[in-house]
Amino acid sequence: MSQLPTLLKGRRAVVITFPQARDTGLSGSLQTLLGSQLAGVIDDVQPNPELSWVSGHYRAFWQKYADCVVVAVGGGSVLDSAKMFLPGVASGDFAEIHRALAQGTTPAITRALPMMAVPTTAGTGSEVTPWATLWDRTSAQHQKYSLHLAQTWPEAALVDPALTLSLPHTVTRDSNLDALSHALEAIWNVNANPVSDSLALQAAQTVVLHLPALLDNPGSVELRTMASRASLLAGLAFSNTKTALAHNISYEMTLKHGLSHGLACSFTLPMVWRLAWGKRPDRDAVLQQVFGAQEPDPASALDRFLASVGVSSDFKDHGVTPQEAQDMLERALQGPRGRNFIQSAAA
Repeated sequence: MSQLPTLLKGRRAVVITFPQARDTGLSGSLQTLLGSQLAGVIDDVQPNPELSWVSGHYRAFWQKYADCVVVAVGGGSVLDSAKMFLPGVASGDFAEIHRALAQGTTPAITRALPMMAVPTTAGTGSEVTPWATLWDRTSAQHQKYSLHLAQTWPEAALVDPALTLSLPHTVTRDSNLDALSHALEAIWNVNANPVSDSLALQAAQTVVLHLPALLDNPGSVELRTMASRASLLAGLAFSNTKTALAHNISYEMTLKHGLSHGLACSFTLPMVWRLAWGKRPDRDAVLQQVFGAQEPDPASALDRFLASVGVSSDFKDHGVTPQEAQDMLERALQGPRGRNFIQSAAA
C-alpha cells in the first residue's frame, strides 16, 4: 500500500472503503499516506452493493471527484461498488447505466475515472477483473446485475497480504472458498484455454493445500500470502473465461437464503464437479490434477475438503429442499453463467 502515492503520479485520489476501516485504523493510515493527494473518503459501503446505494451517491460523486483516481480499499463489495462509479454518462444519473444493465445493452460512456484496487480479503479477484456485481432487492424478483465495461478494469492492483491478517475466521474461509470456486469454474468452462487452465490449477491447488492450515494459524503472513496469491491467480483465470454454473446457483442462494457469496458459490462445487466429470476428457485431465493423479474420486475429495473447513455440500443444510435444489439447478443451467458450463454445451 505504501506504493500508492507513487502510482498516483501527482493525481488526487478519492478513497472508497468500508465502515470498519475507521475502527481498524486503516482510514487513518490512508489519510496519512496520501496527505494532500486525498480529495475525500467514502466509507459507508455495505456487503453486496445495492442499486439504491450506488444511485444515491453517483451524481454527487461525479460532481465532486471528476478529476480523481478512485482508490478502492476493501473486499469484493468495496471493489465492486467502486467500479460502479468509474463510467460517466451524459445525464450524470446512474439510472442511465441501470437501464442499460436491465436491457442487456452497453451504456454510452462519455468519460471514465481510473481505479486502483487494494483488496483486504483474499477471494474475489476483483482487483484484476472488470466485473462488478450490483443487487436490486427492491425489485419483485430481487434482481442481480453484472457490470462489465472496458472502463471498469482497474489501472493497478496492490495486493498486500498483511491487510488480511485481521480478517475473522468465517470471512477468511468464505473469501478463499470464493477463490476456489473461481478457479474450478474456469476449468469446467466452455471458454477454458491453456492460460486459464494454468492459472486456475495453481489457484485451486493452493487453496486445498493451505486453507485448513490458515484457519488454524490466521496470524501467519506466509499462509495469508498463499491465500492472496490464490485469489489473484483465480481472478486472472476467470477474467479469461467468466464463471459458470456454481456462480449462477449462488446468486439465488445469496438473495433468498442469505448465504455469503463465498459460501454460496462453493458449497455446490462437489455437485457441479460430478456433473462436469466425464463430459470432456481434456477438462477431466485438468480437474484430476487438483487433488493429484492418485485420487480415485476427486469430487468426494472435494466434499471432504469442504467438511474439513466446516462447510456442508448438502443443500438441506443450507435450508433448501431437494425439489427446490433441483429447480434451482435447472434455472441456473439456463442462466448466462450456466451456459458457460461444459455440460450445457454437451447437452
